[in-house]
Amino acid sequence: MIHPVALRFEAPDADALAAREGRLALIVPAEGKLGPMGRKLDRLTRGAVGRALASESWEKLGAGDALDLGFPGGLACESLALIKLDKKAAEADAQKAGACVAKRLTEKGALIVAENHPRAAAIAFGLALRAYRFDYHSEEKKPFGPVTLMVTNPEAVAAEAAPHAALAEGVFFTRDLVNEPANILTTDDFAARLAAMHELGLEVEILDEDELEQLGFRALLAVGQGSESPSKVVVMRWNGGEADAAPLALVGKGVCFDTGGISIKPAAGMEEMTMDMGGAAVVSGVMRTLALRKARANVVGIVGLVENMPDGRAQRPGDIVKSLKGDTIEVINTDAEGRMVLADALWYAQDRFQPAAVIDLATLTGAIIVALGHEHAGLFTNDEKLSGNVLEAAKQVGEGVWPMPLTPAYDPLIKSRLADIKNTGGRWGGSITAAAFLKRFVQDDVPWCHIDIAGVALPPGETTLAPKGATGWGVMTLDRLIRNKYES
Repeated sequence: MIHPVALRFEAPDADALAAREGRLALIVPAEGKLGPMGRKLDRLTRGAVGRALASESWEKLGAGDALDLGFPGGLACESLALIKLDKKAAEADAQKAGACVAKRLTEKGALIVAENHPRAAAIAFGLALRAYRFDYHSEEKKPFGPVTLMVTNPEAVAAEAAPHAALAEGVFFTRDLVNEPANILTTDDFAARLAAMHELGLEVEILDEDELEQLGFRALLAVGQGSESPSKVVVMRWNGGEADAAPLALVGKGVCFDTGGISIKPAAGMEEMTMDMGGAAVVSGVMRTLALRKARANVVGIVGLVENMPDGRAQRPGDIVKSLKGDTIEVINTDAEGRMVLADALWYAQDRFQPAAVIDLATLTGAIIVALGHEHAGLFTNDEKLSGNVLEAAKQVGEGVWPMPLTPAYDPLIKSRLADIKNTGGRWGGSITAAAFLKRFVQDDVPWCHIDIAGVALPPGETTLAPKGATGWGVMTLDRLIRNKYES
């Protein structure tokens, strides 16, 4: 369902500018100084480019924003976008500049004049991410035409951009998974898509319900026991680092559809619960990227795949189940199911792989959206060094994440009268008590971060680098974290 855009890198060609149809874009520093191709465009348009750069409208633009000249005289293009981007611009601003062009794409394609701009590869990456499309319309849309980046050294820029292709594919893989409807992306289908990544060099192991029962995944199995779709755990391993190096473990919540179970959700908006496997999708996209770019790191990705449905066999409020760790859990609300999936998956990751650190991702709580909206994911941790590394990686790639409190003061809220712990602490501090629940299933000496992505996985509108729908948030952050801290 992806409609990728074809990208080419070519040397400056003055004759191509006047004849180019479709969209034309010119990257211009904030002060408005033009390079040779920019000056050529100014001459072809009889000074229109220079007048635009001297205007108040240009002054008001932010980094990566565009000023459009429609049907400019002297050119065959439909529009010329003047995009403000300094040569020392941040990577995220360069990606935004590329996304500006992507939003203007048609079947005629585009030409971007970047000349010797040092961020040309990042511009191309932003364009590729924003040009993503996904739908099931019976009338297929026309594909976007090819995009040419006119740069002074096309071979060097193409080489710099090549690693971005693996990252883009990981982001697209995550977006596809989150965008898929639940009648297509069943637990079986999800597991099959991950199994197919064996061809990329990943070791992929699928644990079915019988194996999970024998191992003791009873908290995870309790969530899915009311569904016809079988619960599964998929283990993906990328062994690109030193043989004896402990892996980084990534753990994802994969609730392929969440009705809330017996504690059923309101009907309004329930169709969006196809995205409740967003954490597992991010883990899967990261593992795909690592395999494609042959990362020099050891990383294990574990995803728990279930469907939470109301049925005669479904778990009930008041049930008590025993987790893989051995702790008993009182089920207060069957709609607080993701933390039960993660509880078993987290313990399994630590017990089997003795990881250097663990990061889990989940569309876990609506409370995190109340706290942070759709701009930031919430970050909870038992290790400030690990969380600092995650925050730095997120800042480098321009993905919003915000540290949240996690102190013993919240523990009494999830204390159960009948069991070791209950699965919800009530209305107040809901995202924090959910994290406190997960913390109980993390060993004291294991660095751990929990990232609640409920607000950023499927926001209500488009974002800078994604059309309306799934964003793929987190793939870029975790890939950058691995590059920064875990590659040998």
